[in-house]
Amino acid sequence: MKQGMSEERAISERTVAFHTLGCKVNQYDTQAMRERFERAGYRTVGFDEAADVYVVNTCTVTGTGDKKSMQTIRRCHRRNPNAAIVVTGCLAQRAADELTLPGVRLVLGTQRRAEVVELLEQALGQDCALIAVSTLRRAPFERLTVHANEGHTRATMKIQEGCDRFCSYCIIPSVRGPIRSRPLDDIRAEARSLADEGFAEIVLTGIHLTSYGRDMGGEVALTDAIRAVHEVDGIRRIRLGSLEPVIVTPAFVEELKGLPKACHQFHLALQSGSDTVLRRMRRRYTSGEFLTSCRLLREAFDDCTLTTDVMTGFPGETEEEFAQTMATCESAGFARMHVFPYSEREGTKAAQMEGSVPKALREERARRLIALGRELERAALEARIGKTEEVLFEETDEAGRSAGYTGSYLRVSATGGWPGAIRRVRLTGIENGELVGECEPETHTNM
Repeated sequence: MKQGMSEERAISERTVAFHTLGCKVNQYDTQAMRERFERAGYRTVGFDEAADVYVVNTCTVTGTGDKKSMQTIRRCHRRNPNAAIVVTGCLAQRAADELTLPGVRLVLGTQRRAEVVELLEQALGQDCALIAVSTLRRAPFERLTVHANEGHTRATMKIQEGCDRFCSYCIIPSVRGPIRSRPLDDIRAEARSLADEGFAEIVLTGIHLTSYGRDMGGEVALTDAIRAVHEVDGIRRIRLGSLEPVIVTPAFVEELKGLPKACHQFHLALQSGSDTVLRRMRRRYTSGEFLTSCRLLREAFDDCTLTTDVMTGFPGETEEEFAQTMATCESAGFARMHVFPYSEREGTKAAQMEGSVPKALREERARRLIALGRELERAALEARIGKTEEVLFEETDEAGRSAGYTGSYLRVSATGGWPGAIRRVRLTGIENGELVGECEPETHTNM
């Protein structure tokens, strides 16, 4: 081998390090690649260590994602100039030719990750970087089964890939391709495997989760995927990734009510609370319809929490339109908000729109929205004080205090728990931005 990995060196001594930028789908893809390297005999080390191979799973949703991805690649080369760098993910799919930087031996994109080790070995046998970016037009769902995940309590499972919504600001359909849904039998099989590994909670995720099943002739829908996991013994909770509010119909809510393992935390992507901005974004709902979705969920589930993504400074956004977004967020009563300024993406409709908002104003509006988000989050936590909820504990500190999450994804710290246990906890207050409480002594389940 070249680049510091000699032919004589035993494969068991080779090291690989991983860094993931962006969404939970990327996190899942990284874990799948990590397992493939480890099965091939590589040893995983921390990303801040010198490694023989670095795998950087990139993001291109925003300009910030691009910048961080490029910085990370260069940092790998500085850390070990002899290392082989693998660049994969959305930026690799969009701009492969720009990523043949010093040390980069393989540019992989958003397909063929199951072949990552073989492709790297092939790249190391030639004098230039290998670009293995595949067309996405007819790509099937890429089977990247994961057998281990976040600690030993919660696992992420990707069940959907691609998007065909083509929102005016979004580059993702171009880098992830059309909708592809994972077959139900595959979902059941991986859920059983994860249950056997001891995972109590599964997070179902995808690029556009709401579209699950639409490529299957309308015969299955997202609730069928939830039900497939629900049937697996040992899985105690099913959490959903980001949803479009249009999926929240009375029928959808009724189906969820019949699936008690489904968690009552819903991430509904708002993006803007102004109807005129939503139209320019090519979103397929109004602020009123969004709030109706919120109401349906709150009426159905007493312990419901709502989280969201919101963008500021979209082209043409006026102060009045921004005020409408503030008002919509306040009405929705989000427990957590991910706020980010608009970032131009070459190749999108929005990048050609007039009325560009100065970046300083985008950022100033983001700060105002973040401040509102903190107020709403505090109110959501205060509303839980005095209630008793089940907490799945994930970690214990040196003082013997355990931390975990309620079904509505509120972090709780209490004594009397342990990783993998689900305990009923009486919530007594707030410390350092999270709920604290006391475990009820009689009822508990050891996972």
